[in-house]
Amino acid sequence: MLLHIDSSADPVADSVSRRLTRRFVTAWRAVHDGTAVCRHRDLAADPVPPLTAAYTALGRRVEREGLVHPEKVPALLDGPAERREWELTLPLIEELCSAHTVLLGVPMYNFSVPAALKAWIDRVTFPGAFTDPDTGQSVLRATRVVLVMARGGAYGPGTPRASFDFQTPYLKAYFGNLGVAPERLHVVAAELTRADVLPHLAGLEERAARSLDRARAQVTALAAAE
Repeated sequence: MLLHIDSSADPVADSVSRRLTRRFVTAWRAVHDGTAVCRHRDLAADPVPPLTAAYTALGRRVEREGLVHPEKVPALLDGPAERREWELTLPLIEELCSAHTVLLGVPMYNFSVPAALKAWIDRVTFPGAFTDPDTGQSVLRATRVVLVMARGGAYGPGTPRASFDFQTPYLKAYFGNLGVAPERLHVVAAELTRADVLPHLAGLEERAARSLDRARAQVTALAAAE
């Protein structure tokens, strides 16, 4: 299964990340000839609710029990508020665990990720949810993650603002900590996506076009690979 997650607040017409993830999905469907499932989660259209005290209380109780498989969490619920939090959380965990490939469209907002994506990250990262209690290994170790990022400016290696990129290292650290193997984590970044509208980026339109062309080629190639 392909789990396709978009987090841009913009519609497709105005969102580079959404257009790139759509390109990936189109190429992926062509390769799989309609035989595989693609599930789309739009975090802007259908936001994940932020955490509450009931979520954190349940999480601490689960942590005290050690490694608890999600199917055993209901036995630890205390009251309707915790039950509601778990009902909001479990489907996200199951989606992520079921995916062979996770495709994330991530625009850079204020040097990092959109709040909509952070809310998904906070909720889905429930204690022990991705650890096999029998082996202690991550259930996501074979999952492929494709991060498709869009930045209005230039933040790549060697650029003056490279140190302002908290988007790439954060997502790499996050998925690495979940147990995704480094060779299964792929990063695609389209830079200078606002070069056509921001005066201080004037003259960089050609460089922006090359970056977008590279990103298009990368997502197409990644969609065809396993």
